[in-house]
Amino acid sequence: MKYEPIALQNRIVSIDIIRGFALFGIFLVNMPTFHSPDFLHQLYGLKNEYEGIDFWTNIFFQLFVQMKFFPMFSFLFGLGFFIFMNRAKERGNMSSSLYLRRISFLFVFGIVHLIFLWFGDILHLYAVGGLLLLAFFNRKPKTILIWALSLLILYFAFLALQLLIPASFMEEIQQMSAAQGKEELAHYLKMYTEASYWEWVTYRFGLEAVTMLVQIPFSLIPVFAMFLLGLFAGKIGIFEQNRRNIVKKVWTTTLLAGLPLTIILALSLLSIINMHVHQDAFTLLFTAMNGIVLCLFYISSLILLLKIDRWRKFLSGFRYSGQMAFTNYIMQTVICQIIFLVFDLYGQVSLFTGTILCIIIYTFQIIISYFWLKKFRFGPLEWLWRSFTYLQIQRLKIK
Repeated sequence: MKYEPIALQNRIVSIDIIRGFALFGIFLVNMPTFHSPDFLHQLYGLKNEYEGIDFWTNIFFQLFVQMKFFPMFSFLFGLGFFIFMNRAKERGNMSSSLYLRRISFLFVFGIVHLIFLWFGDILHLYAVGGLLLLAFFNRKPKTILIWALSLLILYFAFLALQLLIPASFMEEIQQMSAAQGKEELAHYLKMYTEASYWEWVTYRFGLEAVTMLVQIPFSLIPVFAMFLLGLFAGKIGIFEQNRRNIVKKVWTTTLLAGLPLTIILALSLLSIINMHVHQDAFTLLFTAMNGIVLCLFYISSLILLLKIDRWRKFLSGFRYSGQMAFTNYIMQTVICQIIFLVFDLYGQVSLFTGTILCIIIYTFQIIISYFWLKKFRFGPLEWLWRSFTYLQIQRLKIK
């Protein structure tokens, strides 16, 4: 039997648009990690002392971008899992076998991306979580929702535990970590700006790649929770017309919940709320909670807006970058590594300048994706991924 991926006419365009929008948000979040030693700042709790327009850009990012778009992308992964498995099952394909090959490719590609290009890879994490999703495909929507909410509560509880650490002990940890981070920073910058490629890869493997792999169990909790919410949305048919009332309820609930969370987070970022040595932990907790709530607010807003013709046309550009999300995600890494490492701009770019550059690059990605999809059915990496999944070379050109 010949297995084929879904036909172009059967794609849900709204999902492609939302995926493209999420990919743009992820790029905004990732950009500082491409041009600055953001990894080291996060690892050792070093503070970025932003001033002027960079300060307000950072405030905007923390309130409306940070930890909002990775959950959105995770939600779409869970939804995509449901669509893939359901359609494969309807066509009589061996859905589990196809899906296992699909995530195996994702895992291998993600590990290569993590080791040889950039520490912030999410593909390997998605592959691990995607394997666990198989256990939930035949579960009832209510069961899936309970699991998702339980995992989110567990995640927030872990973050909140930091607030219970005695202040004196917390202060000692922060001072030791900051001292170690400052010692490592000079060497880190030197490896990023002066080392050969293989020296850079070897150094990154020990510091960055291993750290990210060790963190998988904890990192996976919120990601898998959003996978399950996406699976739940697929099972209840969230994109069907008769589910509009549910989407409106989600929109209203997340708007009402998001307002106080955003205000509290803003007060924390501006140090109006001062938790002293627990300030970073407090800010992280409310960033995470606000992130999940605003993520669902963004998704429900887009679903409602995309039912209106003028908004659908206005947002349609995201469809093309979203349809080639895999290719565009990897190309963002390649383009940024060339700009900042090959041209010796690492550590020289401000947060605001990096944001403008991010918008320019992503605009070009939309344009390139549009013209590519005029002639081809898939992006280059999507084509490779599908060919491996179905164990046969997929037709690339549009007839």
